[in-house]
Amino acid sequence: MGGFFGAASKRDVVLDVFFGVDYHSHLGTRRAGMVFCDGTGGFNKEIHSIENTPFRSRFDKDIERFHGTSGIGCISDTDPQPLLVRSHHGTFAITTVGAISNANELIDEYFERGGAQFMAMSSGAVNHTELVAALINQKDDLVEGIMFAQRSIKGSLTLLVMTEDGVIYAARDPHGRLPVIIGRDVNGDGYCVSLESFVYHKLGYEDEYELGSGEIVCITPEGYETVAPASGEMKICAFLWVYYGYPNSNYEGMNVEVMRYRNGHIMARDEALAGTLPEVDYVAGVPDSGTPHAIGYANECGATFARPFIKYTPTWSRSFMPTNQTVRDRIAEMKQIPVPELIRDKRLLFVDDSIVRGTQLGNTVNFLYETGAAEVHMRSACPPIMFSCPYLSFSRGKSDMDLIARRVVRELEGPEGDKHLDEYADSSTERGGCLLKRICEQLGFDSLGYQSLPGMLEAIGIDPTKVCTYCWDGRE
Repeated sequence: MGGFFGAASKRDVVLDVFFGVDYHSHLGTRRAGMVFCDGTGGFNKEIHSIENTPFRSRFDKDIERFHGTSGIGCISDTDPQPLLVRSHHGTFAITTVGAISNANELIDEYFERGGAQFMAMSSGAVNHTELVAALINQKDDLVEGIMFAQRSIKGSLTLLVMTEDGVIYAARDPHGRLPVIIGRDVNGDGYCVSLESFVYHKLGYEDEYELGSGEIVCITPEGYETVAPASGEMKICAFLWVYYGYPNSNYEGMNVEVMRYRNGHIMARDEALAGTLPEVDYVAGVPDSGTPHAIGYANECGATFARPFIKYTPTWSRSFMPTNQTVRDRIAEMKQIPVPELIRDKRLLFVDDSIVRGTQLGNTVNFLYETGAAEVHMRSACPPIMFSCPYLSFSRGKSDMDLIARRVVRELEGPEGDKHLDEYADSSTERGGCLLKRICEQLGFDSLGYQSLPGMLEAIGIDPTKVCTYCWDGRE
């Protein structure tokens, strides 16, 4: 997916931006960059690959030569950024988070309007952030250009733009798919902007303002001003609470960790009411983001919480860093360090944040049985994922058939099954029961349960109409 951080201050902000970007590392594993300016028209910029080296190590030597009272930076799971662009708006830096599904159409339209060229990456594709800059440059001022870019794309677009005089423009996606939050320096020196709220609390900033959907704000050391009002529409991504968001963060007033505890509690509560709670020795989370859901589940059902295997993170922080699936699977296997005393002859129930492709989860079950588990039960903290996300780049997979739930539906009923996805997603229906049974057979679970969509929305706790649930129900 990706994340960004920026700051405009009366003092040097290099370390603020450095640590602010680093604290978004859970949102991306491919590339990162930072750019700074001191208000005199000069920029310092650097972009690095972080696929094999963490952000902090990769940029450690760069911060010695950086300086500036304004700066922006990003973690990106897609193209290199931030970019420096020169146009009739002057020179500005830009970084984006989101997804553009109609990029080829927009590129063709750009050429038809007389646009001359784009820099092509080695794959021949156009950097999406450069495409956004080209859209912005078709209008007379930056704010109008940002709004035009957001109207033009299919997908989502959240961004930061920094001008050569150090002014930062922050724009939240028109449907609020991701949060954008402003922090105020407690010493009164300036302001920062971030996707994750917890980030700036460690840097001497306090909560100041959360942008509304489609809102654009201009940030300077003296303050911030709304230059394009919020639209009032919101479809913030539910996966921020379920998986992607960091535990300390708050979105729309709801804390991530608190939501996950409550989500596990609701899952166990509903299973108890349905009479489907299995007898187990331990309840555990699939590390790391499954753990708080499992704590809530164990607390509600009265089972003992344990950690039958530990994820080794000093060298393997994220399982999908390499692009090669075989290497990713091997890394996932190498990360799982068992505690045999908590596995051998034990009945185990694991809660994972989600079940997407199922490949690594199947390997995990095999690993647990090989270590001597008597039973392995699995619970997903969200409903079966039926649709690939068109709004945010959550997965390298591009087809719905990459999703285990959709593959199983196709195996069970062929294309006809696509007409009954709502039933398959509901475990209480006959089709839903068939889905659970087939996935159990394929992945080796003794039982499988999914959180219901109403249960997940109850756990999030904000107006359900403001939450995007497209990947579960296909509704925009």
